[in-house]
Amino acid sequence: MGSEWLEKRKRQMQVHQEAAATVLHARDAMRSKTPPSNASNACCFCWCCCCSCSCLTVRSDEETVPRSYDRRTDVPAVCDNSPKPTLEDALSWSTSFERLMKSASGRGCFRQFLRTEFSEENMMFWLACEELKKETNKTVVEEKVRQVYEDFISILSPKEVSLDSRVREVINRNMLDPTSHTFEDAQKQIYTLMQRDSYPRFMNSSTYTDLLKELKEPKTEP
Repeated sequence: MGSEWLEKRKRQMQVHQEAAATVLHARDAMRSKTPPSNASNACCFCWCCCCSCSCLTVRSDEETVPRSYDRRTDVPAVCDNSPKPTLEDALSWSTSFERLMKSASGRGCFRQFLRTEFSEENMMFWLACEELKKETNKTVVEEKVRQVYEDFISILSPKEVSLDSRVREVINRNMLDPTSHTFEDAQKQIYTLMQRDSYPRFMNSSTYTDLLKELKEPKTEP
């Protein structure tokens, strides 16, 4: 992405905003005439540069509710793929969500739990934002911003995270001049979602209790 790409994005944003206003007007007119129906989620306009569409700014908050919490059964109960925590470390996770997220093994176990609830993308997005904030090279930053957008913000992505319309509007403005903090508001919202929603369930889950049990059991000599 360079100056030419940014100019193209600005022109597309202008077209996008005009199209979004038209869609809003048409949608409100239809709602006043016909009852709600199970309409298709297909996009009405597309941005060819970043695989998003004008539907981003017209989606209501109701359309960004968290996904179903049906649990997967094909994921191991204990976080086998994560760094092995000590008992003291694992116990500290129950004191606060911040302690959990500061622990590499804690993030690994929590991420595996999120996978069982089909919401692993929340942790993946948060981690991607943390990596983005460490980058200082402008060219690399712009490329990573584009990639994060395509992976987690675009409604065409299977890993799209749940964000409200206000935050999406902020992201759309920030995309005109990408920086390492382009997704800061979105990252905070996803952090809060995990803290308030998933974290309490994780602390009461078999993933966590089985891990504590394993760490408390005395090691047997071979």
